[in-house]
Amino acid sequence: MDIDTSSPVMVTGATGYVAGWIVKALLDAGLTVHAAVRDPDSAAKVQHLADMAADAPGSIRFFKADLLDEGSYGAAMNGCSIVFHTASPFVIDVADPQRDLVDPAVKGTANVLNSVNGTQSVKRVVLTSSCAAIYGDAADCAHAPGGILTEAVWNTSSSLTHQPYSFSKAEAEKAAWEIAAAQSRWDLVVINPSLIIGPGTRPDATSEVFRTIRQMGDGTLKSGAPRVGIGVVDVREVAQAHINAAFTPEAEGRHILNGTNTDFVEIGQALAETFGKDYPLPTKALPKPVLWLIGPFVNKSLTRRFIARNVNHPWKADNAKSRQALGVSYRPMKDSLTEMFQQMIEAGAFKKA
Repeated sequence: MDIDTSSPVMVTGATGYVAGWIVKALLDAGLTVHAAVRDPDSAAKVQHLADMAADAPGSIRFFKADLLDEGSYGAAMNGCSIVFHTASPFVIDVADPQRDLVDPAVKGTANVLNSVNGTQSVKRVVLTSSCAAIYGDAADCAHAPGGILTEAVWNTSSSLTHQPYSFSKAEAEKAAWEIAAAQSRWDLVVINPSLIIGPGTRPDATSEVFRTIRQMGDGTLKSGAPRVGIGVVDVREVAQAHINAAFTPEAEGRHILNGTNTDFVEIGQALAETFGKDYPLPTKALPKPVLWLIGPFVNKSLTRRFIARNVNHPWKADNAKSRQALGVSYRPMKDSLTEMFQQMIEAGAFKKA
């Protein structure tokens, strides 16, 4: 793949889990990266990225920007040919879904793309969306063509009161396509990952998935895990897909990134093969009737509607477009989980049983 290094590229949310690997790949390719972050003066947040640049042929510059600060991405975007928009909150438990999820996702996307409209150098935007913009509950898979999710499917089951995170991703991606369709100078390519797993570019990487894996390792789920159908994909494959989407001229549309169709019980079992002697990992499924009774009292996100529409429902997605159009190849789920869990052990996320 021919990567043009003559102009800089911008990454929003550059300190994030996925963005860290995108930045690394860009630096390794010799690009100048404009890293848009909320606090560029925080060494704790940006030092790992500066260290990456010191060991790579590329270079990095940090810019202050915020999703809800209109026009704040303009300086970072100036002169850039590609914009990678990764910044968006990934939190399940929130006090106010509109304020904490939907507004940052939707208004933030509009803020970034409005700046793209005002920056003549930008030719392509690569947007980090999610499979959550394609489906809301695992039960939705049964209604997809052939029972398999594709890029043609949109999430119609989520709302502010049910699966608000998924709702925020669907609304943000819709907003992006609307803004892109209203102009003709730059094009939009979208990456739709399933649940992202794998090690972070720093030992204290944060994402909702780390909270889930931590609960598996610290004994919270030792009695069993809910058999919730999901897909998983390694963070490094997601990052590479972004790079390929940016520099493959014919890339277009949405791309499902999914390495394995699985569920949380299978994830616990995969981890237990390597770490089961030392950590109380879940290897059995919690019965759905038990979850129905106790779920809402244990975790407010485990509503009875969520349990009904996700537990014991298989999840299936077609990753053919990502393999054929972007050249993505997928590593085994166990390899990603093992590296992730080992990194968390070394970071002190949990103690041996």
